[in-house]
Amino acid sequence: MQHFRYIFFLGIGGIGMSALARWFRARGHAVSGYDRTETPLTQALQAEGIEVHYVDAVENIPAEIRNNKAQTLVVITPAIPADSAEWGWLREQGYDIRKRSQVLGLLTEGRPTIAVAGTHGKTTTSSMVAHLLYHAGLDVGAFLGGIAVNFNSNLLLSKTDTAPVVVEADEYDRSFLTLRPDVAIVTSTDADHLDIYGEQSALVEAFGEFVSQLKPGGTLLLHHSADPRAAAAAPAGTRIVRYGLNRAGTVDSAVEYLRADNVTVVGHEFRFDSIGGPGGAVPGLILAVPGFHNVENMLAAAAVAQLFGVGSEQIRAGVASYRGVKRRFEFIVSEPPKIYVDDYAHHPREIEEFLRSLRALYPAKKLRVIFQPHLFSRTRDFAAGFSQSLSLADEVVLLPIYPAREQPIPGIISEMLLPAITSPLKSLQTKVQVLENTENNPTFDVLATVGAGDIDALVPQLKKILTEFKN
Repeated sequence: MQHFRYIFFLGIGGIGMSALARWFRARGHAVSGYDRTETPLTQALQAEGIEVHYVDAVENIPAEIRNNKAQTLVVITPAIPADSAEWGWLREQGYDIRKRSQVLGLLTEGRPTIAVAGTHGKTTTSSMVAHLLYHAGLDVGAFLGGIAVNFNSNLLLSKTDTAPVVVEADEYDRSFLTLRPDVAIVTSTDADHLDIYGEQSALVEAFGEFVSQLKPGGTLLLHHSADPRAAAAAPAGTRIVRYGLNRAGTVDSAVEYLRADNVTVVGHEFRFDSIGGPGGAVPGLILAVPGFHNVENMLAAAAVAQLFGVGSEQIRAGVASYRGVKRRFEFIVSEPPKIYVDDYAHHPREIEEFLRSLRALYPAKKLRVIFQPHLFSRTRDFAAGFSQSLSLADEVVLLPIYPAREQPIPGIISEMLLPAITSPLKSLQTKVQVLENTENNPTFDVLATVGAGDIDALVPQLKKILTEFKN
């Protein structure tokens, strides 16, 4: 990639795209880009010296990009619409245009690669792996799909180009097939992105293709609930480890199994022992980021750390010092009278895991959940699952669907989820109404905002309202 002097990003504000932009900037390239919306992330990129514009017009492409085609690499995200004026012009002019996943594949080529795949859990697990290795003093790089609190970034720069690198292996648009990892984690193979795959069997087949690209002698860590067919194509000699919470009677004695045992909740902490794993048991782990699903994620991360020579004491210290990822079980207000937690969950299973863990922390408290569905197609495909998982709350507030890259689908609206939600209270509200009702009708003990769209724009205002209750 070094012969490219200029790097131009279409969709630079995406969490994965911005990590690449920061990497190229750190390597001395001139980086610029377009995104549809100004966000705190694009503002941070601009503050770091990256030029960003927000109107899709050819004349807004920086002059150095328009005048130096041979020295320019264009990186594009699948979220960019086909009728984009800038994309169309760059194609017509014959620029070298590559998907983010293709660039990530090139950057990791020849380096020990730890790839974290799965329809959910990727960001948290990859950030855990990166943190444990970095905390233990290893030289490691990471491209993350969220802002890791410990790094305050979605990018971890290694000191050398031969150091291990941790990457999220995104299944959307089969992007993860550009990677050839030494270690692969598959956190889940639940149905998702059916607009791309059509049915779950095709999704599982794609995960199998990803696993088949493991390097010789590699290791696969496969969550206990993931479809075992995903491991069928693993190269001969691959070490395959199933992992998850201890489930008596469901463990196949013929399969290597890594489990969490003695799981207890103390305050906000989840305490557990790791049983099994490449380096043997690691008892006495204390995880400050709540969630039974996060216990499982940390199991896999600790196993990877063992593969790279990290000892039990270092793992215990690394787990205890891990502080999570922005918008993943993030406590916004953590003290009574009102508790407020924000989470990125946007799939029925993610929502169920999040709410069950929240209930474990506050079993007798009244829980109000504000949920913003993400994508018309996902809302259509998993409507029953959304209604069922949201019913774990005492009160459910639905925002309109966040469209992201999609056009509306006739008849697919947030209200379609309401009839099957069994919570005592349920409603459809606008963002303005959410703020008004939080202030004027605070009949809850615990508030949660959930979703992958722009619901996070409400977080500062909700925090202000709830903090004023406390004062």
